[in-house]
Amino acid sequence: MSSHKEQKEDIFDRMMHLPLLRPLEPFYRKHKQLLMYLLFGGLSFFLNFFLFFAIDKLTDINALVNNIICWIACVLFQFFTNRTWVFDGRTTGPRAFFRQMALFFGGRLFTLGVEELILFLFITWRGLNAAGVKLAAQFIVIILNYVISKGMVFRKTADRKE
Repeated sequence: MSSHKEQKEDIFDRMMHLPLLRPLEPFYRKHKQLLMYLLFGGLSFFLNFFLFFAIDKLTDINALVNNIICWIACVLFQFFTNRTWVFDGRTTGPRAFFRQMALFFGGRLFTLGVEELILFLFITWRGLNAAGVKLAAQFIVIILNYVISKGMVFRKTADRKE
C-alpha cells in the first residue's frame, strides 16, 4: 500500500514543469496546499458571487434563499476540488468517504449559518449594500472553511477501513 507522500503528480504538479513556471516550483511545492485552497476557494468565491448576483438580477428571490441556492452549488464544487487537489482526501472505503462528506457538509452548514446571519444583520435588517456585505461575508467564510477542512474533515489520521 502506498503512502500519501508517494502520490502521483496531478495536473498542477505537471504544469510546474513548464519552462515559464519552473522557477516557481520550489515555492509551489512548499506551499501547495494553501495555493490550491486559494485557487479553488477563489473559483468558488467567484462562482458564489456571480451566481448570487445573477439570481438577484434575474429573479425576485429573497437574498437569504438566493444565498442557499448558491451555497448548494458551491459546496458540491468545493467538496470534490478540496478532496481531490487541496487536502488529498483519499479514503479507504465507502463508509469513510460518506463520513468525510458528512463532516465537510456539516462544516459548510455551520459557515452558511454564519454567512446567513451576516447577510440578515447587514442587508435585511440594516439595509446596507448587498455587494459589500456579501463580499465581506465571503472572506470570513473562506477563512472559517479552511480551518474546519484542515482541522476536522481532511486531517491526516492513520488509515482505517470503515
